[in-house]
Amino acid sequence: MEPVVSIIIPVYNMEKYLRETLSSILALQYPHFEVIIIDDGSTDNSLQIANEYVLKNNNVRLLAQPNQGVSAARNTGIAQAKGKYLLPFDSDDIICEHYIDDAVRVLENDDQVKVVTSKAVFFGEETGSWDLPDFSLFALAHRNTIPVCSFYRKADWEKTGGYCTDLPGREDWDFWISLLKNGGKVVKLPFIGFKYRMHKDSKRNRTRKYKRQIFAILNKRHPEFFKKQINGPLRMNRKFSKPYNKFLSSLGLLK
Repeated sequence: MEPVVSIIIPVYNMEKYLRETLSSILALQYPHFEVIIIDDGSTDNSLQIANEYVLKNNNVRLLAQPNQGVSAARNTGIAQAKGKYLLPFDSDDIICEHYIDDAVRVLENDDQVKVVTSKAVFFGEETGSWDLPDFSLFALAHRNTIPVCSFYRKADWEKTGGYCTDLPGREDWDFWISLLKNGGKVVKLPFIGFKYRMHKDSKRNRTRKYKRQIFAILNKRHPEFFKKQINGPLRMNRKFSKPYNKFLSSLGLLK
């Protein structure tokens, strides 16, 4: 019997896109999955739309909370999840047909695999391939190389303590560091597993202004990881982090 997969969908004011997202997920043929929608204090009709799907589908659950941000919403949903495997999913994206089946197969066959992801494309106001570098800890120290819409075990989420609620963005980057910094493999499936919607309110666009604050929190939370990978803290000009840290260390200015 295939293991249960829990698809975790935080929602905040996504009435324009939520139906399309949920319809793509509920069209999947994988036999054992649940959808947990967490309404994070929406002020539009998102809650009502989500409830329509709950009433029509016995594998859809709806949780509601005052607005606390996407990290808190994900943690709320995951805490209630019944699945062995988790797939966080954005409420405006589209899933593709075989993503769950192939990801579960990889995770079931290799305990050393901690994350399964896939290729992806942008759609909406921008289109094209989402080209991320292959995973390595060195690459992860410079940028987030793993999309949020990737599979992992609930047991591993529990070990990390969940998504950091202090970050104003890139909380998935922080989570992947927490999950992988002490080892584990990442597998990228060789096909498009989901489509990432680009629009002016996309989180990818909204959080760019918080870069300095995000880097400060990452450095505080993972100092040993960054020291091991890039000789010291992550810098605003990321590609120069390692040589700059090495230079400072040679002068005795960085311990």
